[in-house]
Amino acid sequence: MNDDRLIVALDVPDALSGLKLAERLGDTVGFYKIGLGMLTGGGLALANELKQDHGKRIFLDMKLFDIGATVESAVRGLARFDLDFLTVHGDPHVVRAAREGAGGSGMKILAVTILTSLDRADLDDCLITEGAVADLVVRRADAALTAGADGVIASPREAAAIRALPASQGRLIVTPGVRPTGAEKGDQKRIATPSQAIADGADHIVVGRPVWQSADPRATVEAILADLPAT
Repeated sequence: MNDDRLIVALDVPDALSGLKLAERLGDTVGFYKIGLGMLTGGGLALANELKQDHGKRIFLDMKLFDIGATVESAVRGLARFDLDFLTVHGDPHVVRAAREGAGGSGMKILAVTILTSLDRADLDDCLITEGAVADLVVRRADAALTAGADGVIASPREAAAIRALPASQGRLIVTPGVRPTGAEKGDQKRIATPSQAIADGADHIVVGRPVWQSADPRATVEAILADLPAT
């Protein structure tokens, strides 16, 4: 059976490919992430089908960022799709607008701190304030949670420090950048194994390429689930 602490990222080209992968994974996975890469390939239709016809939970990873009125409007529209999680950038004005848009829908707003593909050199290129990446992630997490986010997105390396924040109590920590032992890092720079991420305070881990690039995705998922600490 599945364990909803694992979210499988359907970072495949289109909805048909995503549905075929979900069918291969069957009852081993109950929670899927659909991101921007599939938006023009039928991503919302796939989200609806997996939710309504297959009983799966859905994390829509849009990382919304705009003026407050636009974010609020976009989130209000997305809330009609009966989604479970939606990402927005962690800037407080964005989080507050997203919370307004979500209303009483039950869709949880997750705030992105700093992308797991970025390191300090990347932040310098973006003219982001000085400081260690981990410290900036924790500061952004604290600000987003204080602004009303239901949880945050951060690399597993920052999970323990975020969990120690008073504002994180009762909130979610979702960690991409998770790689099973021996898996390729890809473009991720701040990674950990599934078991370590959960042990450090993550509620959910997101795994994509190690699953959908596998010759046997179901066996890969089963190995990840076996590695997770007991609840």
